[in-house]
Amino acid sequence: MARIAYLRDQLARAERLAKAILDRHTVEQLQAFAAECREELQVLTRRAAA
Repeated sequence: MARIAYLRDQLARAERLAKAILDRHTVEQLQAFAAECREELQVLTRRAAA
């Protein structure tokens, strides 16, 4: 469960930063990181529900 909380926090942080930053390259990297966190979060929550 600690990993799930960590991923939720990182996901929220990356999305919040992506909205505030003007550098397009950095925004793309943050969005990609958020997508990776979201994918791992989905896998972990499916495992926890099973």
